[in-house]
Amino acid sequence: MQSAGQIRWQDLGTARADSAGGNAVELTGFPVCAPATASASSFLLVPEPACCPGCAPRNRLAVIEVSSRTPAPMRSGALRLRGEWHVRHDSAEDWRYRLTAADLVEPPGWRGLTRRGVLAAGPLICLAAGARPAGAAEARAVIEAVPAIDMHSHAGGIASVSRIGAGVGFSPIAMPMRVGGMAVACLAIVSDGPTHHVVNGYIRPYRDPAPGELSAYAERAFSRLAELIHSEGLRLVASRADMAAARAGVPSAIVSAEGADFLEGSLERLDEAYARWTLRHLQLTHYRVNELGDIQTELPVHNGLTEFGAAVVRHCNRLGIVVDLAHATMPMVQRAAEVTAKPLVLSHTSLIIGPSRFSRRITAEHARLIAGTGGVVGIWPPRSEFPTMAALAAGMARMVDAVGIDHVGLGSDIRGLVGTSMFPDYDQLPALAEALLDAGFRNEDVGKVLGGNYARVMGAALSG
Repeated sequence: MQSAGQIRWQDLGTARADSAGGNAVELTGFPVCAPATASASSFLLVPEPACCPGCAPRNRLAVIEVSSRTPAPMRSGALRLRGEWHVRHDSAEDWRYRLTAADLVEPPGWRGLTRRGVLAAGPLICLAAGARPAGAAEARAVIEAVPAIDMHSHAGGIASVSRIGAGVGFSPIAMPMRVGGMAVACLAIVSDGPTHHVVNGYIRPYRDPAPGELSAYAERAFSRLAELIHSEGLRLVASRADMAAARAGVPSAIVSAEGADFLEGSLERLDEAYARWTLRHLQLTHYRVNELGDIQTELPVHNGLTEFGAAVVRHCNRLGIVVDLAHATMPMVQRAAEVTAKPLVLSHTSLIIGPSRFSRRITAEHARLIAGTGGVVGIWPPRSEFPTMAALAAGMARMVDAVGIDHVGLGSDIRGLVGTSMFPDYDQLPALAEALLDAGFRNEDVGKVLGGNYARVMGAALSG
């Protein structure tokens, strides 16, 4: 049996994987089997940790059927396997790829890995990493040592088109922030709200806006956000001094916009939002391809960042507004990273090895473009990806492994997720801090991830 070397997940469905049939190969992935199984000789292998022990992707090109010589552990994170590669060309129902007579391969340098490197293998391995259990008091002390900051939130119910139209009241935000110790929330209006809706669980644009429609809508949305901030008694972060003064127990807000659609091609509207509404955090795109660039969830139109988008990035740099590249395509992020003079953020996503088309998740290469500017990537908490707080902590650890401890944060997307959230409100912050400590993060590193990193970026962007 000849050796075809290592098979990568991105090779599946290509000639490289299809021509390797009958050869010995090595690959690394995460096992999927019956939920109660501790070890197995027959199981499935997938590229990312499954959301639950028995959950496998439907895509037959994203799963490998494995038969091993001896039972392999099902609860220890990633497995590296060597075996004989087989390709099915005659069935549209079965998994296309099989690995038979497989043996578990000890990864080179395994004994020399740091705990952080081990955590990067997946959400299950962190439970066996030997970390001591943290206590609630220690978690609270970490939160109070630095300002905890949520990089992306719609808390309070500020983002609903129907609520804005009907003038519906707000849900509490200050009290959960005090209870949990969240110091600052970046509260985002949704600039393109009138032009998209949910179809089969996915948010899609369904019509083009009328001229002036989205700027007028943003006017109402910013006004509603200002009303929320006033009614809840939130401090407003508008300057570097405000950012430095932020602390647990004194809930503060950063005015943010998800999508710069309200600009409608005008830099003057950016000046107005900065001065009138105290806009300090601007996400360039959302769920419609706008005048600034392309988005992950629709076909590209502009091949990345437009010239107007580049002008907006530069103008944000001059004014003192953090530029957010969430929802932007990788070519758009590449161009923005070339243009910006200040650190960028990507406020809410998670890491994936091989994202499917139109996925909102990103690769390590994508994330490193943000980190390369000195910026921060925020991890979001959908239960479909992170079914437990330990899994969410491990997702943060994997991003840390990809970009470094100084470039990861929290973007909760509270009241913005289509599905359920592992972090539904700010009273859950101590539980997340405790999970990060249990996962092996040092106290100071938890502080960086939960707010210190974003505070640095915002401090660099703001004036005075």
